[in-house]
Amino acid sequence: MLDIKYIRQNPDKVKLACQNRGVKVEIDQLLKIDSQRRKVIQEIEEKKALINKISQEKPDEPALKDAKDLKEKIKEQEKELADIEQRFDRQMTQVPNMPMADVPVGKDEKDNKVISEWGTKPHFDFQPNDYLAIGEKLDLIDVKRAAKTSGSRFGFIKKEAALMEFALIELAFGVLKGEGFIPIVPPVMLKPQAMKAMGYLDKHADEIYHLAEDDLYLIGTSEQSIGAMHMDEVFLQDQLPKRYVGFSTCFRREAGSYGKDTKGIIRVHQFDKVEMFSFCKPEQSEKEHQLLLSLEEKLVQLLEIPYRVIALCTADLGYPSAKTYDIECWMPGQDQYRETHSTSNCTDFQARRLNIRYKNKEGKTEFVHTLNGTAFAIGRMLVAILENYQEKDDRIKIPRILNKYLDLSSLKNSETY
Repeated sequence: MLDIKYIRQNPDKVKLACQNRGVKVEIDQLLKIDSQRRKVIQEIEEKKALINKISQEKPDEPALKDAKDLKEKIKEQEKELADIEQRFDRQMTQVPNMPMADVPVGKDEKDNKVISEWGTKPHFDFQPNDYLAIGEKLDLIDVKRAAKTSGSRFGFIKKEAALMEFALIELAFGVLKGEGFIPIVPPVMLKPQAMKAMGYLDKHADEIYHLAEDDLYLIGTSEQSIGAMHMDEVFLQDQLPKRYVGFSTCFRREAGSYGKDTKGIIRVHQFDKVEMFSFCKPEQSEKEHQLLLSLEEKLVQLLEIPYRVIALCTADLGYPSAKTYDIECWMPGQDQYRETHSTSNCTDFQARRLNIRYKNKEGKTEFVHTLNGTAFAIGRMLVAILENYQEKDDRIKIPRILNKYLDLSSLKNSETY
């Protein structure tokens, strides 16, 4: 969440940021509740001070009666304060993160900005197929049987495609370990406190699977578990930046995508992902964000897949994000770019809720900044590989970088299948 002191001092800036993000938040109402809250807190503290003063002065009967009356009034006001605090918390959690100054202002994804492109789109002397036609023909993707076992928006990943998933994971972990990332396999279920603190229950609750009987949430990305793992902790200066690379199965309801990508494995309820996450000092976070983006680009370049980098506009930012870049890979079978990666700087928005701090040079504690970035969303990278590496004879050429991770010795040509 934002710092309430910042909101008090900059109400117009916060109102404009919410407007640019397309979020309706009653900032004036929030500040009114905050004023009531502070007034009641002050009155309670004053009464406690009077009780303390009475107790130190060898009180007589009238003074003891005054102290008793004050205690009763404090109880009443504490009940009033609890109600105010609940309303204050509800209002505060509606306020999204402040977009950074260089984030493009826009109303929807059409206002996102292309900032760079890489690679040469493949040229085919035949009409390229989309990944699902390829996957079904080669028996690599089976959504029909998945629908039979699990319903729509699921898929079986089979044969060489399944092996390629593990090759992609190994590639990502190998590259990122070399950059100081700690490998981790996080829990895929979170307590409500942790999920809320990460900022995903206020605006995105309809996307998340909730196990009501256990009161646990299935993660939509491993950043949700990794970010929460250090809550209520204080880092030392030399521990930052603290970087993790996590692998997990993820779950999303895709509540807002009815009618979009209903076939195939682009938008599914269950998918695997390799995710980067970093805790750092505030002054490091912009540089750290560029690092995460550069590593995403490096991984896609190793696969030799054309892509472009997009700066998301204010209205397209995720709720906790102050700045986000997407990478969109070229999909020749679909004749369009599709999002495959995202990286966000969430500044101290999540850290405030999670109470994750570090000791600065003066020995004082400050909130860390948190950042996340996709290494590989496995399903979408398989889509990009199938479409970019297809050949005329219904075979798929394997990206050179993956050959050392794949054991396809049973095939006649280890570079194709």
